[in-house]
Amino acid sequence: MYNKVVKFVTWEHGRSLHLRALSGMFAALIMLTACLPWGGGVREQRLRVGLLPILDTLPFYVAEQRGYFQVEGVTVELVPVKGAQERDALMQAGEIDGMLTDLVAVGLFNREKAQLHVIATALRATPDAAMFRVLAAPESTLRTVQDLAGVTIAISQNTIIEYVTERLLTTEGLTRGQIQTLEVSAIPVRYEQLMAGQVQAATLPDPLASGAIAGGAHLIVDDTRHSQYSQTVLAFSHSSVEGKPEAVRGFLRAWNRAVDDLNSRPADFADLLIEKGRVPDNVRGTFRMPPFPKGDLPSSAEWEDVMRWMVEKGLLDRALPYAETVLSTFRAR
Repeated sequence: MYNKVVKFVTWEHGRSLHLRALSGMFAALIMLTACLPWGGGVREQRLRVGLLPILDTLPFYVAEQRGYFQVEGVTVELVPVKGAQERDALMQAGEIDGMLTDLVAVGLFNREKAQLHVIATALRATPDAAMFRVLAAPESTLRTVQDLAGVTIAISQNTIIEYVTERLLTTEGLTRGQIQTLEVSAIPVRYEQLMAGQVQAATLPDPLASGAIAGGAHLIVDDTRHSQYSQTVLAFSHSSVEGKPEAVRGFLRAWNRAVDDLNSRPADFADLLIEKGRVPDNVRGTFRMPPFPKGDLPSSAEWEDVMRWMVEKGLLDRALPYAETVLSTFRAR
């Protein structure tokens, strides 16, 4: 009897050690799986996003201030950039996962292969809210689009500024041969030269364009009449879309939640608009928050028009397929 008891206790002890070893193996396996690319939601979701100091980025700051990224389980690091060139260099080097940009810039990135994917429209022109305006200098006698035939217009070449300028003017009746442009890439310098009369006309983004008008510049045409040409987009690298899809979805859900706040209670964010949107002093009391789109994407027609323009300008050898760049799989539901 004694021997049977000893054997039973020994067997029980061995089984306990065996179970504990198995438990340790399972725990280690779970921890290892969480660290792998296909791991579950336990692993940290982290994104680095490059943003210009412009009005279009307001939803990011609202989402950050209100903890929406944290709610979605994604850590988002803002990488502030001073200009598009710096932003694009960071993306090219793999230093950021996503950025706010435009369709012309995306086309240039994807010239050889699909490096960037558009997941949403960040801001677009509407009949009540302009994004870009073609203006004449305060002392100029220019008043109509027809007056601009042969007149040099300060722009940033091979960018959305040039695309919108050409599309607005040709839609209003000018031929491409009548449109003359001058490269002034820095927006503040372009503004200063316009207001000083050093250039007779210039294309500027809002709200700076509204400040120029308040300071005496003359509105020739803007994209409220042709809103299909103007939008900015959220774009993420191919590696981020493939390797961190849940993080990208979480980012977009937080962004859209912030959009809801901005659209439903714009007065609550008046100070943020002035601070982050860089609203000029002379229009701070009158400039209105634009409506931000939610669950919106560039249409195939909008993309194809940008492609046609880029091919005509020699920026692309061929039009890039819409479906390879614009992803509907991340659209808000």
